[in-house]
Amino acid sequence: MKKLINSVDTVLEESLDGFAAAHADILVLGPERKFVRRRNLKSGKPALISGGGSGHEPLHAGFVGLGMLDAACPGQVFTSPTPDQMIEAAEAVDTGAGVLFIVKNYEGDVMNFAMAAEMAAEMAGREVATVLTNDDVAVETSTYTTGRRGVAGTLIVEKMVGAAAENGMPLAALKALGDDVNRRTRSMGVALSPCTVPAAGRPNFTLADNEMEMGVGIHGEPGRRRVPLASADAIAAELLEAIIKDLAPGKGSEVLLLVNGFGATPLIELYLMVNSAKRILDGAGITAVRFLTGSYVTSLDMAGVSVTLSVLDQQSKTLWDAPVHTAALRWGA
Repeated sequence: MKKLINSVDTVLEESLDGFAAAHADILVLGPERKFVRRRNLKSGKPALISGGGSGHEPLHAGFVGLGMLDAACPGQVFTSPTPDQMIEAAEAVDTGAGVLFIVKNYEGDVMNFAMAAEMAAEMAGREVATVLTNDDVAVETSTYTTGRRGVAGTLIVEKMVGAAAENGMPLAALKALGDDVNRRTRSMGVALSPCTVPAAGRPNFTLADNEMEMGVGIHGEPGRRRVPLASADAIAAELLEAIIKDLAPGKGSEVLLLVNGFGATPLIELYLMVNSAKRILDGAGITAVRFLTGSYVTSLDMAGVSVTLSVLDQQSKTLWDAPVHTAALRWGA
């Protein structure tokens, strides 16, 4: 294992300290590193909180700031944060308009956020709502899920709901919006190599040099099948065929196309995948009118890519275009 670390026991703590120092103008690291919060809170706005296991950076802490999240709770690598982290984050960022948890559909995350929501409501009288993301079409049930996994589409939910919250939308409407954006969004990924969790010190699965895992999860969970390595065009075609079949956008639909790297995929390859995906969408009568390309929902050092489509209407285009200023996403602000 070759990694830039000092000790496998302190990877997360040291990384969070560096992250907070590098982005001190945007965010603050909470006590005992239990959460990262927006530095400048906006009074009267519902607070948006997400979180999950580390190793997927910049998700979620990289999306804390103007126009997105108010706080993010980092767990250990590929491990859910604990309810006390979520409760303390809620106490730190709730300005009186309630709290919206945005939760990826993994059993640990779902259980712990549900416990936190119940405790926050009972103990502090907070109004709490939850949006569950489950955009992965690869498999219906996986290693850590009952139902579909929440993957890169979570970023899109956080961005659009964050913009609406910034503009004063109340909590109940934000939940409805988040659920709607999730319904409009589908993803699927492929791995060309495994990743290595520092504490394990070895790859979390094996792939031969001529193999890829079609439909892989962001923790290295099995996908639909293991297949021979194929061209970018062929990979894009299989991913989009599954996404379009499930999402069923009509001809003439406008979409956001997110091409997301898993951590070890260079931008030259990601943009090549954008080109392949756009040709396929054009051929299907679907128009990509918004794009996001880069490594945003990663799996440590895994090589591979996920493709996400989100069907847009005028409201969602406006929310996507709205100003955002976070460590990982910045425009219009």
